[in-house]
Amino acid sequence: MTEVTSVDHIIIAVRDLKEAEKNYTAIFGREPSWKGVHPGVGTGNVLYRLANTYVELYAPVAEGANADALKAHLDEKGEGLYGIVLGVDDAAAATAAFRARGLKSGDPVDGKGRDEITGAIREWRTIAMPKDEVRGLFMLGIQHLSPADALPPAPLSEGVREAEAVSACDHVVVMTPDAEGCRALFGDKLGIRLALDHTKPEWGVRQLFFRVGGLTIEVVEPLDKAKAPKAEHFWGLAWKAENVGAVRDRLAAAGRDVSEVKPGRKEGTAVATIKPPTNGIPTILVGPL
Repeated sequence: MTEVTSVDHIIIAVRDLKEAEKNYTAIFGREPSWKGVHPGVGTGNVLYRLANTYVELYAPVAEGANADALKAHLDEKGEGLYGIVLGVDDAAAATAAFRARGLKSGDPVDGKGRDEITGAIREWRTIAMPKDEVRGLFMLGIQHLSPADALPPAPLSEGVREAEAVSACDHVVVMTPDAEGCRALFGDKLGIRLALDHTKPEWGVRQLFFRVGGLTIEVVEPLDKAKAPKAEHFWGLAWKAENVGAVRDRLAAAGRDVSEVKPGRKEGTAVATIKPPTNGIPTILVGPL
């Protein structure tokens, strides 16, 4: 059994936390689960817990080492997907397993956070993964020491019905110049199940789909080397909706730029594109036809 049990959360780097909160509350049709700061390091966050993961809006809010690093990232690359955090049941055992597979991860470190909405406290244990060990991507491992309901599900916004809201994350997209390298990282070293590996000349890509905890990490390598990125980077997000049309219509009624619903590439699915502002992230809705 794999030590990685989920994509515990997805980190989105933003410049203005209040603006990003307004944006993602509108996209999700849900209010935040949590608002916090990271004392002494200068960053703050807003969290939305969905059915299979939670989303962290991450911004510099004061002076500090993490804020400086995040500002440098934003200046170089702009807003967008910053990284993912992989859930594990036992940080010590997972660290040992990663190292045995050749991934030189750090020793587990305990952390704690306080919710500015309710005053609730959460505790966790993280595993650092140096960027040169994970192909330049920002990734961590995490074991939660607090019960799951310490981070409550993101509640529906006023007037929004469940059918009109985003329910979960369907997939996270990683762009790569080297699918084999990503196969070794996500499959061999991290132990995440490779559900599908196929090449689609008509789309101009090779795609690898790693599946864990009801969420897919989709790795995309352009077949045309001239179109391939120079290095791996997190790129796009697909949000799951039980009724894509209902979510699309709610967004359109609120003045958001969103495409019409059309059949997805996967048989039996419907998709719609959410256009900017998405804080720099190519974004779609996906769900059943």
